[in-house]
Amino acid sequence: MADKSTEMRNTAGNYFKEGYNCAESIIKTFRPLVAPEFDESILRMFSGYGGGYGHAGCSCGALASSIAVIGMLKGRESAQGDRDTIYDLARQFHDRFEDRFGATCCRILNPHPYDSIEHLKNCLKITGNTAKMLYDYLTDKKLI
Repeated sequence: MADKSTEMRNTAGNYFKEGYNCAESIIKTFRPLVAPEFDESILRMFSGYGGGYGHAGCSCGALASSIAVIGMLKGRESAQGDRDTIYDLARQFHDRFEDRFGATCCRILNPHPYDSIEHLKNCLKITGNTAKMLYDYLTDKKLI
């Protein structure tokens, strides 16, 4: 049987294959684990993240939604709350992502035309591997 991080990779990849974008796939995979109290409609908040914010090619949606997952666990609830913890966790995951994939910008990570076979295959790999990396990161940091 596959380990949990591989299961998370496969789950996110399967959501992507079903037609969810990279960001939606990460949120659908992790919401039940980290924030089951959030309604499934939270997915709508991440629909515009695909393609680096609606095909603008900016920050990878899988990375952006991973930071949101970390925020679900360690984000602050008021302006008076400590922000250093979440900032450190977000930056560390960002850096881990950049080290793994060589960039954080969608258009650099995936230079193929949007929705082409090459583009979709590459996004599938990035989405699945980001989910695996996020699960491992959350476990390493003892957040789950």
